[in-house]
Amino acid sequence: TQSTWGICVLMFVRAWSVQLRHFSKHVAASEWFPSPIGKKLVVRLEELTRRYGEVEAQLQSGEELNKNERASLLREYHAIGSIPSLLSDLQSALKTLRESRELLRTESDPELTALVTSEMEEAQGQWDQVQRKALSAVLPRDDASHRAAIVEIRAGAGGDEAALFAADLLAMYQKLASLQGWKCDLVAYSKSDQGGCKEATLEISGEEAFSFLQYEAGTHRVQRVPETETQGRIHTSTATVAVLPQATEIDVNIQQKDLRIDFFRSSGPGGQHVNTTDSAVRVTHIPTNTVVSIQDERSQTANLNRAMSILRSRIYEHERQRVMNERASMRSQMVREQYKLTQIPIDVIIIFV
Repeated sequence: TQSTWGICVLMFVRAWSVQLRHFSKHVAASEWFPSPIGKKLVVRLEELTRRYGEVEAQLQSGEELNKNERASLLREYHAIGSIPSLLSDLQSALKTLRESRELLRTESDPELTALVTSEMEEAQGQWDQVQRKALSAVLPRDDASHRAAIVEIRAGAGGDEAALFAADLLAMYQKLASLQGWKCDLVAYSKSDQGGCKEATLEISGEEAFSFLQYEAGTHRVQRVPETETQGRIHTSTATVAVLPQATEIDVNIQQKDLRIDFFRSSGPGGQHVNTTDSAVRVTHIPTNTVVSIQDERSQTANLNRAMSILRSRIYEHERQRVMNERASMRSQMVREQYKLTQIPIDVIIIFV
């Protein structure tokens, strides 16, 4: 009956709890950890600490390294630089917890027990805090997180007010880069009739620039009374922001045969250099149909170099998103398959009972 089944389950749970408490009392002090992932986390931190020492020694050895190898080692050195101190803090908290745990087993004095319990709670709080930081440090990071960022801003729906909003976004990102100590270059800029921004491209380089800015990508919306409004009505305007990791020639190998490069005369304000020389550049990547146009520089070569930099970043981001989508799809499929394996038919349970 249902009541008999419930009693059996309750007795099983109680017996298992007793066995578990009995087992935990006999666990060696050196094998006890305050969290289920504690042991694996400490082992991983020890591995990364050894790797940190190896990288540091390699950088200081005076060994001949090319530019890319040295840059890669410096990025790794910076990425795991906090690991040794995290490991030290975690081991300190673990030592205190183990010693307090042993004292509580053998001590019967109430005052001393209360003092040890207080120290144990403080050490547990330290462990939890350091464990969160350590988990964040050892988790795999996006390969693009350390790169510079290409920020593309385009006016959306809203006419002249959308262009003014895009100009506000442009000024905001330039100010943000200044506050963060990043280098910010205005690569391309298209001005509207009302003094707004139709389209702009920023190249922002600095520590963790792409990692910080990547979440700005998307459509931004503003509701306000614009400068172009004479009757005080509220308008809704949008602007789109794309944030791309800056790629190098090593990351993206573009074949010359896959490119179509067109030179044309610049348009807009600029004095005698506008409409007199073919300095503007339009680069088309034929396999992906990606087009980049630059006309801000007076030199044809400078415009071409900037266009190629943006083109590489767009192709790199496209491939990066494709790989991430494949991994997400594979992960979802594995979770579904694992879920199916854990489903036990009800008739099997009844036969087992």
